[in-house]
Amino acid sequence: MAQDEKVFGMSANAGRWIFVILGMVVNMCLGAVYAYSVFKKPLETMFNATATQGNLPFMAFLAMFALFTFFSGRFIDKMGPRIVMIVGGIVVGVGWILTYFASSMMMVVITYGIIGGAGVGIVYGGPVSVATKWFPDKKGLAVGLSLLGFGASAFVTAPLAKNLIAAYSNNPLPAFGIMGAGFLIVTVILSIFMRFPEAGWKPAGWNPPQAAGGPVKTFTAGQMLKTSSFYGLWLCYILGATAGLMAIGISATVGREVIGLDVGTATLLVSVFAIFNGIGRPIFGALSDKITPKGAAILSFIIIAAASFMMLSAGKGSTGLYAVAFCGFWLCLGGWLAIGPAATATFFGLEGYAQKYGVVFSAYGLGAIIGGIISGSAKDTFGSYIAAFYPTAGMAIAGIIIALLLLKPPKKA
Repeated sequence: MAQDEKVFGMSANAGRWIFVILGMVVNMCLGAVYAYSVFKKPLETMFNATATQGNLPFMAFLAMFALFTFFSGRFIDKMGPRIVMIVGGIVVGVGWILTYFASSMMMVVITYGIIGGAGVGIVYGGPVSVATKWFPDKKGLAVGLSLLGFGASAFVTAPLAKNLIAAYSNNPLPAFGIMGAGFLIVTVILSIFMRFPEAGWKPAGWNPPQAAGGPVKTFTAGQMLKTSSFYGLWLCYILGATAGLMAIGISATVGREVIGLDVGTATLLVSVFAIFNGIGRPIFGALSDKITPKGAAILSFIIIAAASFMMLSAGKGSTGLYAVAFCGFWLCLGGWLAIGPAATATFFGLEGYAQKYGVVFSAYGLGAIIGGIISGSAKDTFGSYIAAFYPTAGMAIAGIIIALLLLKPPKKA
């Protein structure tokens, strides 16, 4: 029977936490994209590229990440997570490895951005769906912990990339190849163990919550798209992702060019920021469980607004302002990567979850594109990244208004 299910030789209630740990490690490999700011300047120097051109691989990666998260959701629901994650892990590794052979920035866009980003999108929904299905009683916390690895990845991968780039005389391409081989091996091996619970399983002592009129309504993806709650969640997700991804993509560069830090200090701070990105996921996941996704979203936008105003006051030597502000941006991006999946499950139900979250996650891809355009245009037009923080302040205020009006459970269809 489903209730007697064993997981890794333990009771399901205990053994299910192993899936969270496995997901955390897989996400550590996938989240190396957040170390891109360490690669950005060396790539621009190597290929004589502008700031906007230097953003293109990062933008392409995150856009493909979101697009393939959407497409892979249906396959994860039908085939289970294992096969889909293995295929995605191979694609991730191949994309990074092929970047070693890039001869132009456009080649980096294709290999790292399009191929690598697609692979991450294929894998990403697996650990999220596994955590959600094994933890219907702690959705926000479990998803947040699993995704902690993605957010905290740069704590490990940023200094690793910096050291590899330095070892090859500031040539970033060998670092892509070496790291990609490692990501392929780890992701494929750990994906073998990922699976969903048997049909009908639920945690011991837990019963599904009841709405006022009976059991919580489960929406199909099509029904979800007809609700105002979806658009409230989607728009808030776009705003939160835009601010966070824009900041992540230029973190090290802003530290060097705006604040005047040396490369070592800027890279060290990126590693610190990654810790906040990582812990933002379980923190905001737990907050989504405790104070609802609306409350968690509003708190994130307040932090984004404060961080934006801090950066608008920053200049040469403002290391403290820069550090606090970027900790806030990274924390809140991590937060949205927990608020989004938790709200999707809470508002629209677990049946067909991967496909539904794939639709919601398109907001992340749009945020990547918008954020890259904002930061690149600010630098190329005004000569400084500081101008990019006026839009993020405005987006935070808009996010609070949208969350207050629309971010709530939908009415029954």
